[in-house]
Amino acid sequence: MATQRLTADPEGIARAATLLRDGQLVAFPTETVYGLGGNALDDRAVAGIFEAKGRPSFNPLIVHLADLDAVKELVQWSDLADVAAQVFWPGPLTMVLPIRAGAKVSKLVSAGLDSLAVRMPASPVARTLLRECGCPVAAPSANRSGRISPTRAEHVLETLDGRIAAVLDGGPCDVGLESTILGLTGKPTLLRPGRVTAALLSEALGRPVMERRDRDQISAPGQLASHYAPNARVRLNASEWHEGEARLGFGRTEGDCDLNLSPAGDLVEAAANLFEYLHRLDSSGAEVIAVMPVPHVGLGVAINDRLSRAAAPRG
Repeated sequence: MATQRLTADPEGIARAATLLRDGQLVAFPTETVYGLGGNALDDRAVAGIFEAKGRPSFNPLIVHLADLDAVKELVQWSDLADVAAQVFWPGPLTMVLPIRAGAKVSKLVSAGLDSLAVRMPASPVARTLLRECGCPVAAPSANRSGRISPTRAEHVLETLDGRIAAVLDGGPCDVGLESTILGLTGKPTLLRPGRVTAALLSEALGRPVMERRDRDQISAPGQLASHYAPNARVRLNASEWHEGEARLGFGRTEGDCDLNLSPAGDLVEAAANLFEYLHRLDSSGAEVIAVMPVPHVGLGVAINDRLSRAAAPRG
């Protein structure tokens, strides 16, 4: 059965909420990327997320919630979490905290860990949907596992049409990169970079934020070595173009490129365009996508994280 495409109006949101309560899977927009939502209290719904995505079961999911009271029902809250929430929620920050004893969330969501990733999205459509459905919603990116993340409803349907009940079309996502993930089960640790940078987190928390080492156990989404990958091979830090390549530029360029993440060298603009442009270049049929260097500062750290995983050898 084909996936329903719902308009993000009151009727469409109400229909999406009903599907979620009934254990169906619904893709919906957040300010970061489209998420593939399932009722986080329903084992069958969560198992369906893994099946639809072809996602490894050791890769945990993020639970999206409408308000702070709902968050505190699932995790052990802390002073540091409270500070981060006051500064960055609702918004593109996920926090990993110890699971509260007796929390009813499916154990599949945490992939067997004793911690849980939680987020309050800023997108008005997402927040309305979460309030309407009245349940915590587990939602990784709405794409087949390891592929380019979706920032439009069309991207969702490219890989999940017929595999999920519906997609709620709220237009393009503003941020365009998955949320920053902050680990708070011990010392504050950056588990995945994003719009909320390590420097911003350190300033808000009043202490340094550690960085995760690649050899550490997978503790949050987006930590697989190969991830966010197009069908084409990705060549990074291209200083010149090779014949037949699809060419992705950044900033002022000497030669022609097919698409430019930001001609002005604006990292916010580049982040918002990254997945959309990878989708476009991948659909050209080129075997290689060559990408010019992106400065490894501020939001550029998150952009380069996604690009390096897109370019990693595939198992």
